[in-house]
Amino acid sequence: MFIPKIGKLTCLCLSLLILLTACSLPGEQSSKTVTLMGTLTGKGIQEVQQVVAPFTEATGIKVKYEGTDAFTTVLPVRVDAGNPPDLALFPQPGLMANFARDGKLIPIEQILSSTQLSEAFSQNWLNLARVDDTLYGIWYRIYLKSLVWYSPAAFAEKGYQVPKTWDEMMVLSDQIVADGGVPWCIGFGSGEATGWVGTDWIEDIMLRTVEPEVYDQWVNHEIPFTHPAVKNAFEKFGTIALNPDYVVGGKTGIQSIFFGDSPKPLFEQPPGCYLHHQATFISSFFPDDVVLGEDVDIFILPSIDPDLGVPLLVGGQIIGMFNDTPEARQLMEYLISVEPHEILAGIKGSISPHKQVSLEVYPDEVTKRQAKLLLSDDELIRYDASDLLPGAVGTGTFWTGIIDYVSGQDLDRILQTIEASLSDTKAGK
Repeated sequence: MFIPKIGKLTCLCLSLLILLTACSLPGEQSSKTVTLMGTLTGKGIQEVQQVVAPFTEATGIKVKYEGTDAFTTVLPVRVDAGNPPDLALFPQPGLMANFARDGKLIPIEQILSSTQLSEAFSQNWLNLARVDDTLYGIWYRIYLKSLVWYSPAAFAEKGYQVPKTWDEMMVLSDQIVADGGVPWCIGFGSGEATGWVGTDWIEDIMLRTVEPEVYDQWVNHEIPFTHPAVKNAFEKFGTIALNPDYVVGGKTGIQSIFFGDSPKPLFEQPPGCYLHHQATFISSFFPDDVVLGEDVDIFILPSIDPDLGVPLLVGGQIIGMFNDTPEARQLMEYLISVEPHEILAGIKGSISPHKQVSLEVYPDEVTKRQAKLLLSDDELIRYDASDLLPGAVGTGTFWTGIIDYVSGQDLDRILQTIEASLSDTKAGK
């Protein structure tokens, strides 16, 4: 029986029945809260609530989630003001590393055991959450970014074939234009995070034009942003983005259209576009009546240099702890268990790196195929470079640089600006 709290937890027993019944009071635990900040907004807020609901039900601890597309601005301000959230859902390990090196984050091995960690994640994923050999985060979910979405029905109607190489993809793009259509839909719009869509293109192209070791050197600043390989990746992207016949809305559309709205022309009749390069999560922005595998399908962005194969670019969200409270510890214990990852795997647009999540949990064959690729040891996988770079670059000058490139500014100057900011960051300026 639930009796509201009166005064200082005093039960007013008004009858012999109540005197004979144990008074059931809400314990202090039910009023306790864990604060969590991340970039997920809109439907993403509902997803977070769905994931943490079993935790709150079991413990009585509420999870107060704050989603913002100004995460990279708001979080540092909160931390500097001495008011960080208990936990943060980082979309960029590089940004997490900044806080870790400043001594703001709690090492995960103080919270969770090595057994818990190894039973949940492979060593590769654990390594990606380390900063200077110390683990500072656990994975929430991951995405496959090297995807091109298309409508099988629209392809069949026009007699188009899924391209196997970059050159075939460009020939297909020209054919779509010749047939009176627009090949690509691209949207950079993402509030203060506008630009990240373009950096994904650059990273995918880098992986297809240079050896993986060179990509790693780029991420580690062992080669500069002014390196010819980086310039080539920008220019390769430019053959699509700077061609006014290739993209819905042209340059203006690329810079202004919200990324979540950008694939919608795929589903128009006739199609407003035929190809869309975007990660796993974009399916959560599709119209509700779209059936994955029927109305829309995927192929991996094709190879450019056949000797390099078809690498996979990935990203994800990683949870770091600012405040070591009993409630935050309990939530971290829950988040490393398989239950929240099975919930996430059942949500459209999500893939879990948790080793105990079965492929059968995924709601459709399209997402299941992606999860199988990402959990395979046979694929060449690299993490999103902008997410690994220092925050001032990865979520700063790299983002703004790709916007400037699409707007028509000089590429050499753009790359010099990004390189200068990276050098300053490394020098502690």
